Amino acid sequence: MNTHQTPTHNRGQYSSRPVARYARRYLLLRGLLILGFAVVALRLVQIQVVRHATLARESLAQVRQTVPTPALRAGIYDRYGQVLAISEPTDMVIADDFQISSPATEAAALSGLVHIPTTKLTRLLSEHNGYVILNSALDLTDGKAVAAAYFPGIVVESSSTRHYPNATLAQSLIGGTNAAGVGDTGLEYEYQNQLAGQPGEVRQFVSQSGVPLPSSPTVVLKHPVPGVGLELTIDNQLQFVTERYLGAQIAATQGVAGAAVVMDVKTGEILADASLVNTKQNPGVLGPIPSWGTSIGVPGIEQTINNLPFTAAYEPGSVFKIVTFSAALNDGLITPNTPFTIPGQILVGGRIFHDAEPHGTETLTATQVIAQSSNIGTYEIGARVGEAGILAQVERMGFGHTTAVNYPGETAGLLVSAATWYPSDAGSLPIGQVDAVPPIQVLDAFNTLANGGTFVEPRLVRGYVQPSGHVVAAPASPTRSVITPAVSSTLTKMLEQVVLAGTGTNAIIPGYLVAGKTGTSQIPVPGQAAYLPGEFYATFVGFAPANKPVLSMIVVIERPLTTIYGGSASAPVFKEVMSYALRHYGIPSSGVVVHPLAGSASLGSDVTW
Repeated sequence: MNTHQTPTHNRGQYSSRPVARYARRYLLLRGLLILGFAVVALRLVQIQVVRHATLARESLAQVRQTVPTPALRAGIYDRYGQVLAISEPTDMVIADDFQISSPATEAAALSGLVHIPTTKLTRLLSEHNGYVILNSALDLTDGKAVAAAYFPGIVVESSSTRHYPNATLAQSLIGGTNAAGVGDTGLEYEYQNQLAGQPGEVRQFVSQSGVPLPSSPTVVLKHPVPGVGLELTIDNQLQFVTERYLGAQIAATQGVAGAAVVMDVKTGEILADASLVNTKQNPGVLGPIPSWGTSIGVPGIEQTINNLPFTAAYEPGSVFKIVTFSAALNDGLITPNTPFTIPGQILVGGRIFHDAEPHGTETLTATQVIAQSSNIGTYEIGARVGEAGILAQVERMGFGHTTAVNYPGETAGLLVSAATWYPSDAGSLPIGQVDAVPPIQVLDAFNTLANGGTFVEPRLVRGYVQPSGHVVAAPASPTRSVITPAVSSTLTKMLEQVVLAGTGTNAIIPGYLVAGKTGTSQIPVPGQAAYLPGEFYATFVGFAPANKPVLSMIVVIERPLTTIYGGSASAPVFKEVMSYALRHYGIPSSGVVVHPLAGSASLGSDVTW
């Protein structure tokens, strides 16, 4: 019987080779593991030791942030301390709805405190965006109750709400703030940095969505500094009266818009500034005038967003004639009794000029020329002054320059110059065409006459209200001499005749002498060398008492329909507001019985065309 035997050398060959391979693999694997652990260890050392401080700061920064805290916005007051705009401390309630497990249950408990119906609140708490403002103006009592209840995911932060206690009063002047509480129009915009104060800083723990973590500590790093308030030159009561009379007349004449300003002659302080639009009228090719959307109490009449006395330029028409007359008087070229021969029409630079009403050749004195608002007579006076003289006087009287008020959006106007002069401008400029200026500049010029020939810059801010309540007076308005007191007195007496026997008889105030001028001016077609047919600005500007001026005022109504003349559309507003103001400030009567003189000019005599 044969027995099989495996050779010895074969057994060694088959058994040793696999062991060697496995050993090498084992050693390699063990080396890799050791190396891996070493890398991890080194990384841990780097993280836990070398970069510990840096990574700790970065980790903390993801949940702990330095957050600015706004200061309480300062108030705006009238000249007697009556509140026009004020910020009240409130609380803002914010939800991080990722932290809310049961929106319906939480909404039921929270609803009464944040004054939101449960159904709506449940929906807000279920949005899953991490940052939901539930109430941005919750009163402090309810805010304190919400914070004390420790609702999951609900945070209460300090906030404030801007209030205007007089509703729409002076809104076109004061302006407003946006959703973030930042001034975006009017004086709120102009004085934003001053009113807003300086923000503080706090350190908070926040979620990924930026909401402060409930019950987490808050560290105050810097306390906010309250803003500095404004004491305006505006008189609340006079502002109300001005707006009501202007608004009623805009509605009655079916005008598109209107502006009125009352000024203290000596100080330049603006006591009332009204800027209104009639939303019931079609603005036509000139486009709509933006408004605040709330009636002032007269149907359809609203406050404009832009303050028209400062921001809207127009061709002023006959009220601009005081430039021509003051230049001629100042240079000794005319006296009030200088006679002029007035033809029915004249040709100047290829353009025909005529008075508002047809007439044959007549003779008028300089006083009669301005009282009856003769365009041809004014041209003849302007011809004596000359191009250079007229242009210089326009400049001296403040036209073409923004005022010291520097109101947001204020226009300097658009003036003709020697470089852009056309031959026909010799007829146009003296009667208030060609140049486009804002109403405030027209009032400034008349105020110069009332102030004895001294120009005084207008101003709206009377003082600055410190957080302590102390009021720091604003600097007085700059002044400069424009014409001599003698010329001012002479021209004032001539302007009295405009009211007594000219186109401004509707501005007569019993017991007071009034000096003023009417204007009925055409409106240019945008982009064309033409005027809109049948469209006019009606203006009256003047001051009282004329023998000792205290107050000056301008009224402009844009595109009135029922009556188009400055003497019939705007002069009645002047009369009513100025009558109130004279009584309101206790200004003594002139001691005369005033009534229209016989032979008064037609109200339509002041149209410039």
